[in-house]
Amino acid sequence: MKLFTTLGTAVLGLAMLAGGAAAEGQRDAKNISFSFEGPFGHFDKAQLQRGYKVYKQVCSNCHSMRFVAFRNLADPGGPGFTEEEVKALAATFQVQDGPGSDGQMFERPGLPSDHFPSPFPNEEAAKNANGGALPPDLSLITKARAGWYGTINQFLFGIGGPQYVYSVLTGYEDKPADVSIPEGKYYNPYFASGPAIGMPPHGTLADGAVEFDDGSPNTINDMARDVSAFLAWTAEPKMEERKSTGFAVMIYLAILAGLLYLVKKKIWSDVPH
Repeated sequence: MKLFTTLGTAVLGLAMLAGGAAAEGQRDAKNISFSFEGPFGHFDKAQLQRGYKVYKQVCSNCHSMRFVAFRNLADPGGPGFTEEEVKALAATFQVQDGPGSDGQMFERPGLPSDHFPSPFPNEEAAKNANGGALPPDLSLITKARAGWYGTINQFLFGIGGPQYVYSVLTGYEDKPADVSIPEGKYYNPYFASGPAIGMPPHGTLADGAVEFDDGSPNTINDMARDVSAFLAWTAEPKMEERKSTGFAVMIYLAILAGLLYLVKKKIWSDVPH
């Protein structure tokens, strides 16, 4: 019993230490729910398509997504675009190619095999256009940013990356009098490196900024939720397949454990106690 008490104390101590890893004064991510949470959660295809539209019309002006290919938009478990739709979506981007017969690089409409291009030719150009701040690539942003700090929190609630993205997009506030913010920065208490953030309020999201074909609400909060879900998919495109495989493995292990128990009972049934 003493051993278990000691282990429990150690775990709680580690949780408190991990909790302190958050930036001083940073607020916990807002606790909002998504359809893909939990062992049986799944992506909402309509939400992923809306999230893609928010990324395309708003986020892609500054943020790259270089680890995602256009063809992935038609993959099982993803947004559910058809191959023809993917071709049309890819063609709305300009991709650098070459060199051509003249030895020069050139731009052409995107193809399904292309990866999402960066809006800037290099990092220095990106910094120069954003007041010295480098907009992060969004391919894996929900895995790179924790929403819940501390071992116990992450065990209970998951990493919380989508909640973190949502919180930053909807978390801009007026600067408190006792907080100093550099010129050209904005106050956001949810920002991991904050509270000063270079991205303008709501990442240029504004109510009604994006019109959805299905007539879904397009407030800042709704669009932030949709694009957070989409970025959760770009970071975990095989999530549904992984959960399905994990569930099958658990059933197999449960059956195997039952069979082993019966075998054990049979083998030892004639042994006197």
